[in-house]
Amino acid sequence: MVMLGAARPPEGMRIYAVGDVHGCTAQLREVHGMIGDHLEAAPVADWRIVHVGDYVDRGPDSRGTIETLAALASDPRIVCLRGNHDQYLMDFLDDPDAGSFDAWLFNGGETTLRDYGAEPGEAVLVGPRRRRELHSMLGAAMPAAHRAFLEGLRIGVRLGDYFFAHAGVRPGTPIEAQNERDLTWIREPFLSSSDDFGAVVVHGHTPSDEIVVRRNRIGIDTGAVFGGRLSCLVLEGTRWGVLGKSGVEALPAPI
Repeated sequence: MVMLGAARPPEGMRIYAVGDVHGCTAQLREVHGMIGDHLEAAPVADWRIVHVGDYVDRGPDSRGTIETLAALASDPRIVCLRGNHDQYLMDFLDDPDAGSFDAWLFNGGETTLRDYGAEPGEAVLVGPRRRRELHSMLGAAMPAAHRAFLEGLRIGVRLGDYFFAHAGVRPGTPIEAQNERDLTWIREPFLSSSDDFGAVVVHGHTPSDEIVVRRNRIGIDTGAVFGGRLSCLVLEGTRWGVLGKSGVEALPAPI
């Protein structure tokens, strides 16, 4: 059984896990600055920064968020996972007639298009021709490094007794057999499950006012784009906490 309290990262490793960014670039840079300060104040043999996805849509600066993270992509200690909003963007880049376009716009995709100079206007109403125009504009405006960053996003990563994914996992299915749709989209039955998933799952996707601590999962989307905090979970040994300006703050015991 792998549950919080006994779960550990790999020996000698500290993990920083960052919640859903949604274009909140200023908060992202602040969190990275706090991580740097913490590593300087409390050095460790090995470390990882894991971003759980949803870098784009809804917020003020999706382009800046991708620019910031793409510049760090060559560091193997920084892991960026794919969220459902990132998948929306990738689907549109691959095929302007993809069936997810309308849903993407409805869920905040217009902010990402505008950040790259592709004004959607009444795109949902004007149909395929306008979508293809937006596709061409976005493709021309997006730097190759941004596209490469999106294409390099991972779907999940296991580090010791922890498994990181954007949305969660399907109960009853082994970690290694999880499908991409569930890893980027699932809510129920994952959120209400008390099952042993084979690892403690750290995820975003479902926003809450505070980090959610359960015996089998930790939810770290605290709604930065809705006026909340961009949370950074810290895992080291058998301890867990949230990174603040003065260091690591304790989180409650799991329910």
